[in-house]
Amino acid sequence: MKYANEINKRKSFAIIAHPDAGKTTLTEKFLLFGGAIQTAGAVKSNKIKKHTTSDFMEIERQRGISVATSVMSFDYRDTIVNLLDTPGHKDFAEDTYRTLTAVDSVVLVIDCVKGVEEQTERLMEVCRMRDTPVIIFVNKMDRDGKMPFDLLDELEEKLSIRVRPLSWPINMGKDFRGVYNLYNKSYVSFSPNKKATDDDIVPLKDLSSSFVDENFNEKDADQLRSDVELIEGVYDPFEKEPYLEGKLAPVFFGSAVNNFGVKDLLDTFVEIAPLPKPRPASTRDIDPYEDKFTGFIFKIHANLDPRHRDRIAFLRICSGKFERNKFYHHVRLDKDMRFSNPYTFMAREKNIVDDAYPGDVVGLFDTGNFKIGDTLTEGEELFFTGIPSFSPELFKELVNKDPMKTKQLEKGIRQLTDEGVAQLFTQHNGNRKIIGCVGDLQFEVIQYRLLQEYGAACQFNTLPFYKACWITGDKQKIEDFIRFKGQNIVEDKDGHLVYLAQSEWYLNTERSNNPDIEFHFSSEIHK
Repeated sequence: MKYANEINKRKSFAIIAHPDAGKTTLTEKFLLFGGAIQTAGAVKSNKIKKHTTSDFMEIERQRGISVATSVMSFDYRDTIVNLLDTPGHKDFAEDTYRTLTAVDSVVLVIDCVKGVEEQTERLMEVCRMRDTPVIIFVNKMDRDGKMPFDLLDELEEKLSIRVRPLSWPINMGKDFRGVYNLYNKSYVSFSPNKKATDDDIVPLKDLSSSFVDENFNEKDADQLRSDVELIEGVYDPFEKEPYLEGKLAPVFFGSAVNNFGVKDLLDTFVEIAPLPKPRPASTRDIDPYEDKFTGFIFKIHANLDPRHRDRIAFLRICSGKFERNKFYHHVRLDKDMRFSNPYTFMAREKNIVDDAYPGDVVGLFDTGNFKIGDTLTEGEELFFTGIPSFSPELFKELVNKDPMKTKQLEKGIRQLTDEGVAQLFTQHNGNRKIIGCVGDLQFEVIQYRLLQEYGAACQFNTLPFYKACWITGDKQKIEDFIRFKGQNIVEDKDGHLVYLAQSEWYLNTERSNNPDIEFHFSSEIHK
């Protein structure tokens, strides 16, 4: 319990959402309230030169979408908040799933016009699997959207979780008047083109008070009283325990672009969100309050600063204290390493940090020692479990368009596939390179980054494969299998054999014809 004071100050969460729900805008407003930035950037407008702090890759700034997880830390009300902004696009869901293993809670952003969308349901399934506490923010209330009670029903039905509104909108769209906070009994009025500030918050303990009649028209006053009466009658009072167990999601309403409802959400978050939690490992559960340091790598990013060709491994600290220049044990490589320049992040801006504690995320300069899922300890042999790896569903051959840049292409594709959003397979002594991804947009991002960051021009040719299967089993049988199926056999980056099946029928046929060979959809079996 040596570091209890530091641990109890820390809260980490990820923001997740379907694309275009306003997730990156909400991230910006959190940073504004935390004093981490002075002006919010425009997510989409190319006319405005100040871009969102969390979108640090050039392609993100051009297209107005997040395709990589950003890590940011800020102080708010005596709490150190570690915020991870995740990609919303489904083609980058793998990055988001891994990020969810590195946080203790989640803020889910819903567009009030579109309601619960397909990607939202998928992300929520991952949260349910881990019982991750979730707070829901219904965004864009300054637009005409679905009725709040209908949205609450939809949230419960599609996300399989009980909800409890902790704030309530007075109208929406052009008639939006503000939000009543059911948690701390206060009211904030909304004015178009005016950002909400602390001065706009009015304590309002009793809705029967004359303030409501004097400041609302009769219809709005009656509607608010009736809605709140219905909420208190239908929904159980908010209790922290079911939320922390991942069984109950508090719901807030607002408009991130207008700073509206964001402070209500952030104030409640620092009050109720969980402290760093125990993490499952191969030998036991790791308690954050243990004296000895442990942590795991959940993300790798090449060229965070293209001018320096730096490669950063993101480390989630799970227990003990991480110290700069101290030796730690890299379990997979079985060697001790020390880090002279560990970083904390404000998106692209890095600050060297001397120490960090459970709940913190630290960036480690990496020369190729780390893979996603690697564990650092003070000597104990263990690795953290539950970090997902996915079998690719789309396969394309990487074709070099400029033979003079072969070295740059080789280095670039190796570093970019180390990030974990795509897998590299080689065939025929490494001359033929095949990239496997979960979504099409990943190929576009890889092609763009190879050109921009490594000066290597390439094209992708689609291949007719359906699934990548790692093969293990009897050595002689595998050699026979390779001889007959050479066109379908490749190696992954670690030299493990992989069979690329053309269809489900082919895969089932090979399985039944080769009972001594096992076909695995993940490389995890080699850990």
